Amino acid sequence: MSDEDRIHKMGEEGDEDEVITLTDENGEDHDFVVVDVIEVSAHEYAILLPYETADDEEAEAVILRLERSTDGEDQLVEIDDESEWQAVVDAYEAVLDEEGDDGE
Repeated sequence: MSDEDRIHKMGEEGDEDEVITLTDENGEDHDFVVVDVIEVSAHEYAILLPYETADDEEAEAVILRLERSTDGEDQLVEIDDESEWQAVVDAYEAVLDEEGDDGE
């Protein structure tokens, strides 16, 4: 995915999901629901689900690092480092476990 993205709202009033559109390397647009933004090791990461599968509990999330460009714009960047990616996955799983504990 390129760092071209557009954020817009979809859904019924009061029940709106934050949805971003990312453009892939072939120029095709894909909508993602922003599930969460978490901080790990002083970096922020966006947890995204493909819009068409956002209600599927088995859907695989996409994790991208949130960075600020020199002009102050937010950019989503792929994570190339396996250990960084795993640290974010572990942190997000901990958030999910904590939320699950709160709901019991």
